[in-house]
Amino acid sequence: MASSTVTSAQPERPPRPNLAFRRLRGKRSPAEFAAAVRRAAREIGERVSCDARYVGRVEAGEIRCPNYAYERVFLHMFPGRTLTDLGFAPRSSVRGRQARTTGESRGAGEPYETYDTRDTHDPHDLYETHDNNEESDVLRRAFMTSGATVAAASLGPLGLALDAAAAGRPTRRAGTGEAGALEEAVRRIRLLDDRHGADGLYRRAAAPLRTAYALLDAGASRQATADRLYTGAGELAISVGWLAHDSGRFDDARSHYAEALATARMNADAGLEAHAFCNMAFLARDAGRPREAVRAAQAAQRAARPLGSARLMSLLALREAGGWAGLADRVGCEEALVRAQTFFERGASEADPEWMSFYGEAELEGLEAQCWSTLGDWPRAARHARRAADLQDPHFTRNLALYSAELADDLARGGRPDEAAGAGMRCLDLLGEVQSSRVHTMLAGTARVLLPHRRASGVSAFLDRHGALPRPA
Repeated sequence: MASSTVTSAQPERPPRPNLAFRRLRGKRSPAEFAAAVRRAAREIGERVSCDARYVGRVEAGEIRCPNYAYERVFLHMFPGRTLTDLGFAPRSSVRGRQARTTGESRGAGEPYETYDTRDTHDPHDLYETHDNNEESDVLRRAFMTSGATVAAASLGPLGLALDAAAAGRPTRRAGTGEAGALEEAVRRIRLLDDRHGADGLYRRAAAPLRTAYALLDAGASRQATADRLYTGAGELAISVGWLAHDSGRFDDARSHYAEALATARMNADAGLEAHAFCNMAFLARDAGRPREAVRAAQAAQRAARPLGSARLMSLLALREAGGWAGLADRVGCEEALVRAQTFFERGASEADPEWMSFYGEAELEGLEAQCWSTLGDWPRAARHARRAADLQDPHFTRNLALYSAELADDLARGGRPDEAAGAGMRCLDLLGEVQSSRVHTMLAGTARVLLPHRRASGVSAFLDRHGALPRPA
């Protein structure tokens, strides 16, 4: 039999587990250790999106050397140790291996990208083997850090796809690089929203969303990559929808959430479906459609039940509670609140979705405060809002401003104008960093309630300072 003229590539040596890193994790779960990494990053001003999957890949030896941001975080967490002490390979050896692998594995005549049997890209790791690796990482890190031009172009492979679509050329099939850039775009939007609010971000996020759906239309070389693209595009649609929602563009938000739901159902993605319904319930409540909020929250719970995340079920029960409160159904609201608390007490798990990083005890208290406020129980609402503000991680600046605004409004409506003015002033202190129409609207309502109490302690100063705010566009 004639021999093949194509030389088969030598199989790669399987990764060697990083036992040193595993020992450092100790008795903590991967999710708990990932949370510790994110906390350490905030301590030194770094931005990493560490999750349980990343920790697992490090321990499995798939990530031989972390990128520079993770390196700084790990050395901060374990002072006196080097990367080698943490079980990583020297940076120079990883760079050299990448160059050799890339050069050997690409044929000049290959019409499409070729991939290993596993999905190798992770946006956390700078030194994995895919096209334009270092350039793509730089572009991803630049996403939305300046003006609208950067926002449209900073996704590297996504920007190229958008250019091709606009010019009427066929977009090449997407690979793991594009999927990773899309996932990192979602993380970047969430991070910026947590810190600064939605008003300045919404329009800049529209171009990457169009690009994501252009990539879906172009197709992918592997099913695993296609699945990541569908999930990434759906999550990006939800994130852009939330930016519209938080900046008061309810019709736009509804459209984006519906697009995410359709994407989830096309790909049979229960996690994405639950997330879309979760946000649709939140939007319906804010838009004055409480019965729709209840139905959407219940649909989200049906989708989420097989996923095994108690924290997700807790959040969805709170979404349902908000709908019942809008219907003035105190019994239904209280039953949903009890379920939310019960699920929350089961604790975090590896099944918790990455997008739920905002959901902790502070958010639980804040959402319960909103329920009691809707029902007109101002003292109870103020009690929960105060706990939410006290518990909130300062990293989530927008949420801290939101809880402070909620507290101010509940105190004002509950007949405690001096305390309301104090809470309002604390919220005003945060508005230099936060641009959220939701917060501005709440403060405007509080100011109207406080107007008859101008002579109360601190109220006049709050009203004057609030009145001097520039009006949101």
